[in-house]
Order: sequence, then structure tokens, then C-alpha cells
Amino acid sequence: MAAQTPVSDDIFPKHTDKTFALVELVRGESAMVDKGPDDTVFAFPIVLLWEIVLSLGITLAIFLFSLIKQAPLEEIANPFVTTDPAKAPWYFIGLQELLEHMHPVVAGVLIPGALVLFLVVLPYIDHAREDAGIWFASARGKRIVVWTAIYAAVAMTAYIVLDNAFSLRELLRSVAPQWIAQGLLPAAIIALIVILPALALWRLKANTRQVMLALFTVMIVSAVVLTVSGFLFRGPGFKLYLPWQMPNGYNPWDGL
Repeated sequence: MAAQTPVSDDIFPKHTDKTFALVELVRGESAMVDKGPDDTVFAFPIVLLWEIVLSLGITLAIFLFSLIKQAPLEEIANPFVTTDPAKAPWYFIGLQELLEHMHPVVAGVLIPGALVLFLVVLPYIDHAREDAGIWFASARGKRIVVWTAIYAAVAMTAYIVLDNAFSLRELLRSVAPQWIAQGLLPAAIIALIVILPALALWRLKANTRQVMLALFTVMIVSAVVLTVSGFLFRGPGFKLYLPWQMPNGYNPWDGL
């Protein structure tokens, strides 16, 4: 049996200056074809169907509650008599509470704008794939959320009470310009309350996801505290009262 003839040097010459090579295409598929991250589902139709079911459930709950509890409607509004206190709807009363502590531009424009901007850029700051879609990301994340929520509730409550007792607006009225007493200083205090948990976590070598969890928790809890304060603890003249100590028989619990 004749030996196999070696491939000719004419086809694959040695020491050539050619810049191409002979390759072959093999039919196959990548390991990631038709596959996504682990433990994920398609947004359509699976997540969409769940959102529709939840929306219908919330609508049904509101409908049933409206059958049981009548809306606390008052008499027809008199344009010549302003209600004391004239409170905004519950979804705006947090902003009304902020207006009590600082300049309207800061309370109604700068702070809400900063919160909206934070939510917009959040996906670009925290783009890690690890623990994506998992509530609180990890056991440490859960602890961060709990302790940050406690901190934000205490800090915002203390700020409301102290500013009500020692108002910067009144203390600095004749000493500092309005943009400092009602703008710069209150904004700096709010910024300090928000940034402190992030700085503490940064010193503890927390990752970006955990820092963002802390900032988001401060934002949500602060909004809840401001809303509750404005709704339940603001009486005539928008002054702070305990609900059961409201003068003139005004008690916000009566309408609940």
C-alpha cells in the first residue's frame, strides 16, 4: 500500500508572504443563542399579565372600600373664606410640608428635580448584572435597607420638629439674606441627611448596588415622613400639633 502523499508545498508554501489562511465554516450555535440570564421570564406576556391582574385587584379593592366608607366631603367651597389649614391632596402634601421649611424654588423645583434626575440616571449608575431583579440583592442589602429606613425616619422627623421649634427663617431673618436662610441652609441640611448613609457605606467598602439601595430608601422614607407630617400633624395655621391636641376640634383622624 502506497504511503500517503504529503500536501504539496505549492498549495501551502513555506516561508510565504501571503496574509491569508485557509479556514472552514462549521454549522453550529453559540452557547447563548435563545438563552437569557438565569431565573428570568419574558416581560411579554408573562410580566404584563401579572401587572394586569394586580391592576384589576387594586381597582376591585378601591371599589369595595368606596362601598363601605363614604368620602368625607365638606360643604361647597366659599371663595371668600380660606380653609384653615388649606392642605394639598395627600400626594402633594409632602411638597407642602417642604414649603414650610424652605424657599418654594428649593422645595418645589430643585429637590423634586434632583429626585427625578436620580431615578433617571440610576440604571446607568448601577448596571451590574449580579443579583439583578432580586429584592435588596443580598442579606447585607436587606440590613442596609432596614437600618437606612430607621435612620431616615428619625432624621427627617427630627428635622421637622427642630425646624418648627427653631425656624431658620425666623432666626436668620435680620442676619442673613433670604437665599441663605430659606434656600442654601435648608438644602444643605437635606443633602446632608441624604448623603450620610452613602458616605458611611462607602467607608465600609459597600458596592454600588448597596449605596444606591441606601439612597433610594432615604428618598422613599423621607417622602412618607413628610406626607404623614403634613397630613396628620399640621393644624390651623399649618402649625405642628399632636392629632388629639388639635385646637378648635380639628382632628384629621375624624375623616378617616
